[in-house]
Amino acid sequence: MIPYHVGVVMDGNGRWATRQGLPRTEGHGAGEAALVDTAYGALALGVRALTVYAFSTENWRRPVDEVRYLMNFNRGLLERRQHELHEQGVRITFSGRRDWRVPKGVLRRMDEAAELTRDNTVMTLNIAFNYGGRAEIVDAVKRLVEDRVPASKIDEKSIRQRLYHPELPDPDLMVRTSGEYRTSNFLLWEMAYAELVFTDVLWPDFRREDLYAAIHEYQQRDRRFGGVDS
Repeated sequence: MIPYHVGVVMDGNGRWATRQGLPRTEGHGAGEAALVDTAYGALALGVRALTVYAFSTENWRRPVDEVRYLMNFNRGLLERRQHELHEQGVRITFSGRRDWRVPKGVLRRMDEAAELTRDNTVMTLNIAFNYGGRAEIVDAVKRLVEDRVPASKIDEKSIRQRLYHPELPDPDLMVRTSGEYRTSNFLLWEMAYAELVFTDVLWPDFRREDLYAAIHEYQQRDRRFGGVDS
């Protein structure tokens, strides 16, 4: 079975650049080809949702020049790719906080991409930008308080309805590149029962064949969701 929703932690850009004797920012630039090929590979397989970890709430701790580059890069990525993704029927959405740290120009591009593609139904490309799994849960709890939901009415459903994109099913599969074995605050609520696949491939070298290999591994797993085989 093809997973409906795949999450990807795109890790290893800096290490890729360092190994090539390049500035870390060059690794982020090289990661664009990996993202596009992975997205088209997911489309070809019939994956219905792909969530990619583009910028975390912790990434603000990186050097100022690298953060500035990432802001401009992500804005430019949307400018370069939104129309071709739109033509393929891809809906572009974003998960994360829209706070004062995100430049207004980046927010405008995000809004433009979301508006352009909002009626597309072939696949959702959800970009986790200024995103943290704990922050998402905190924001959901804040909405519960704002909505004056009584404690007796708070359950998993009420929390889930207040996540950034409650319409997206939980990920079936999470892939992390670069040989790191952790989730790094990515989709903490949603990945409760996701299958995790880790690969040593650095993100700029990742291609659809690597996605296919991860999905093949996923297909070998026995998903019981806390139950037992009949």
